[in-house]
Amino acid sequence: MSNGKHLAKGSTPPELPNDGKLRLYSMRFCPYAQRVHLMLDAKKIPYHAIYINLSEKPEWYFEKNPLGKVPALEIPGKEGVTLYESLVLSDYIEEAYSAQQRKLYPTDPFKKAQDRILIERFNGAVISPYYRILFSTDGIPPGAITEFGTGLDIFEKELKARGTPYFGGDKPGMIDYMIWPWCERVDLLKFALGDKYELDKERFGQLLQWRELMEKDDAVKQSLISTENHTKFLQSRKNGENNYDILS
Repeated sequence: MSNGKHLAKGSTPPELPNDGKLRLYSMRFCPYAQRVHLMLDAKKIPYHAIYINLSEKPEWYFEKNPLGKVPALEIPGKEGVTLYESLVLSDYIEEAYSAQQRKLYPTDPFKKAQDRILIERFNGAVISPYYRILFSTDGIPPGAITEFGTGLDIFEKELKARGTPYFGGDKPGMIDYMIWPWCERVDLLKFALGDKYELDKERFGQLLQWRELMEKDDAVKQSLISTENHTKFLQSRKNGENNYDILS
């Protein structure tokens, strides 16, 4: 990621060169935006990253995404029309840039459909309880920890069944990159559950090995943020400060 600061209310749209590069509107600590960074970096697609302050959104940004969310993507030659939603953008990048770059989905339509299902399952089975634990204001919601572990069980079992280092085989694929942002942040649960919390090494042995491998991936390295810095941002968010520029 670049070192630009997050643009807020009262700012003007950034002046960028007309160089044919994609323009990604992002926020450094947003896992959904990180999905798109991972896609672009994995495929080695040049792009400009513009960071948005989501607490004080620039007035002009709603012209880019009427929902005011990140990520959003501007395509060269498609001025005035911006794409958004992380999975939509990831699928677009995969389809638009697979002729020259490595494909991240299986070529077999049935296997591709199975991978899409797993990504959707991750959204409900892992992301949902993760956020309920992390942002609970009245104690840990009953059953949320169990639900989170059960969700990870699905992916531990799937990785074992595939018998490959990554869900994508010998290299990371679409599943790997789509679930990575939350796996990068899993140690943040210590913030809610205490410093003694960690994933069971026997129960999640395959996933923990996979996590170590993913941290060495070139695309992951470009957007990787340490647990320490994730924690600093989360603390600022809990305090109502939302310090997006901790890394700047």
